[in-house]
Amino acid sequence: MQPILKKTILTSRVHSPAGIIRQTPPPELKTFKFDENWILFEDRSMIVVNKPSGLLSVRGRGEDKQHSMQTLLQQNCANEEIHVIHRLDMDTSGLMVFAKNKEAHRHLSRQFQERQTQKRYEAVCTGRLEIPQGECKLPIRCDWEFRPLQMVDFLYGKPSHTQWQLLQQAQNHFVVELTPITGRSHQLRLHMKMLGHPILGDNLYADNDTLNASTRLMLHAKMLGLTHPESLNWLSFNSPSHF
Repeated sequence: MQPILKKTILTSRVHSPAGIIRQTPPPELKTFKFDENWILFEDRSMIVVNKPSGLLSVRGRGEDKQHSMQTLLQQNCANEEIHVIHRLDMDTSGLMVFAKNKEAHRHLSRQFQERQTQKRYEAVCTGRLEIPQGECKLPIRCDWEFRPLQMVDFLYGKPSHTQWQLLQQAQNHFVVELTPITGRSHQLRLHMKMLGHPILGDNLYADNDTLNASTRLMLHAKMLGLTHPESLNWLSFNSPSHF
């Protein structure tokens, strides 16, 4: 018997029963001036920063994608190595950690790969939640035809797990805390879309009304917990969203 492929395809082209009804324009890349207040913690092993929405986490391909948190740190932290550990979407704000030497890079990277870190996000989503907490376990893979979009695919998708808890309910939107157990690309954005509550300001997965409800993506990495690569002490960093 042939396997049944259960999938939900999210595209940025035209309306279809399985897709999004809006064509997504290329993101507008902003230029930021380095702000020392972005740095929440720094020592000889690592640096923890609060990335603003609209700034790339790391430099990309092409001359127009060289302006990033990574390059700003390299330019403003004299004679320091800046090694990438993880990424946030350009439009997501919040906590990131970078390593400052190769040994710290190996140690911190292993923690992320083995899910030994703790991460919590805050988001503002459209609609009303019927229950105060829950989880989503829809498998995700890249929609190669329409990159950078991701899609749910029960045959080829990677296991993806998000826990959520309602923080505040308004008339037409709500504030929710999101805890990613896995760390797939666009996981939180796609999972909330599939639950019927896309994130306000999401230019990839939201309908037009939800997109236009905010001038930015209302998603913020508010908590990051990890083991210090040298002292081995557990450290927890917090950054309020100010939504």
